[in-house]
Amino acid sequence: MMAIQALRAYNFFYFSLLSVFISFLPVYLSSQGVTPADIGMLVGLGSFIGILSQPFWGMISDRRKTIKKVLLFTLGFSLLVGFILFQSSELGMLFLLVGGMYFFMLPTDPLTESLNYRVAEQHGVHFGSVRTFGAIGYASASLVIGFSVDQIGMDRLYLVYAGYGVLAFLLCTVIPDAPVSGKRLSLDDLRRFLAYPATLRFFLLILLAAIPHRTNDSFLGVYVQSLGGTTGMIGLAWFVAAISEVAFFAWLPRLLRSGSEIKMITLASVIYAVRFFLCAAVSDPLLVVILQLMQGVTFVIFYTASIQHLYSIIPEEWKATGQTVLAVIFFGISGIIGSFAGGWVFEQWGGAALYQVMAVCSLVACLYSTLLWRKEKKAAGI
Repeated sequence: MMAIQALRAYNFFYFSLLSVFISFLPVYLSSQGVTPADIGMLVGLGSFIGILSQPFWGMISDRRKTIKKVLLFTLGFSLLVGFILFQSSELGMLFLLVGGMYFFMLPTDPLTESLNYRVAEQHGVHFGSVRTFGAIGYASASLVIGFSVDQIGMDRLYLVYAGYGVLAFLLCTVIPDAPVSGKRLSLDDLRRFLAYPATLRFFLLILLAAIPHRTNDSFLGVYVQSLGGTTGMIGLAWFVAAISEVAFFAWLPRLLRSGSEIKMITLASVIYAVRFFLCAAVSDPLLVVILQLMQGVTFVIFYTASIQHLYSIIPEEWKATGQTVLAVIFFGISGIIGSFAGGWVFEQWGGAALYQVMAVCSLVACLYSTLLWRKEKKAAGI
């Protein structure tokens, strides 16, 4: 079980590193005088680059039959680019560096999730028992970073990023590689997978549910600041969100049964809607922080159910690529829409209006998920 322990340690520090990138990049950009609309453009551009980079690295992983080596390469370059990014302030340079981060850093997430799922499966442990350590890392790092930056200043965020990055990279060198399929890769298999109506309907559902989630990722920190919150409160918000994930990852094996994935995505979508409506209704930044407790119910159930459903319909030899397609939709396409549209709405009408729009989007996802759920029940003769 040393392999699982090493993987858990890697998850802890990798997701700590990811918290700097996801949680504090928009806050860092805002501290450099970048407007909400320009933040949306920067993140949206990065998400577009992620659409291209994630399938690229996923295909390399499948064809080379290794996840670990590709992870080491992308993680190493992410460390270098991020170290420079968090010391930069000129808008043109920020566009270039943010693009570089999304090219190298964004693909590390689906690769890590695929590694987690397949190594856990090989060793007979539940995916959640590994991924929980990532949530703990994300939570603890968010809290530490938020309050540390209040003391040392946002201009030294690059030191925190470098510390977590080096530890994650070193641990990546000792984790096991994922078991790979011995089947020959076939482009025809991938075409059939992507052309299958059930797959297309599933990916549309992921897009609808992911847009408001990714918008929250981009603008939660900026929204808390706009209500008068400090950087420490932003870190606390992400800590609360991540620590709630830990609890639900622990309970997930009891909640998520095979064949119930669409039902659980429906549940997550309606709770997303409630969460965002409440965020729009309050004016106290501390209340927004407390509402992030709902992250455990929403993200953990939604994302894990999505992975489980995906793995039940995709050919074995394309699992890493399929995971990447899911990530392209979740982090790429939805990120572009959420960042560009979210930045524009925030600048025109404010943060409360943005969260109202996000809540409506979640309701649309809930309605569509309900239709798919009923369609599945009808097809199964239930």
